[in-house]
Amino acid sequence: MQLSSSVMTISLLLIATAFYLQGVVRKGSDLHQMMAMISLVGLLALVIGFSLGVGPIPWLIMSEILPPNIKGLAGSAATFLNWFTASVVTLTAHFLLSWSNAGTFTIYAIFSAINVAFILLWVPETKDRTLEEIQASFIR
Repeated sequence: MQLSSSVMTISLLLIATAFYLQGVVRKGSDLHQMMAMISLVGLLALVIGFSLGVGPIPWLIMSEILPPNIKGLAGSAATFLNWFTASVVTLTAHFLLSWSNAGTFTIYAIFSAINVAFILLWVPETKDRTLEEIQASFIR
């Protein structure tokens, strides 16, 4: 997840920079066309980064961390929060893009960077650990 979120943050910053520079350079120039390609590469890297980590791994972590007695309720709450957040991003993207393309992707990059910090600080490593060991790490 750390790698995935870092790739997403860098990709979003790349897209934001490309959009900013597209507004600065002369339209039709080689540099303007290169910024379009850079934004496309950044978008592809963003989708790949999301698909390899931040997208599927939370479902795996949820199944590893949650104790069986609350797995149903907590899983439902996590699923609701996931879809609600996806809806907010989808609904606000159009309004933000009409304001500023570069600004929109900068805002998304900031949230992605916050996600990197969150993962580093609070998401436990679960590799080769039992459920009891994982739960004990939350009690400390």
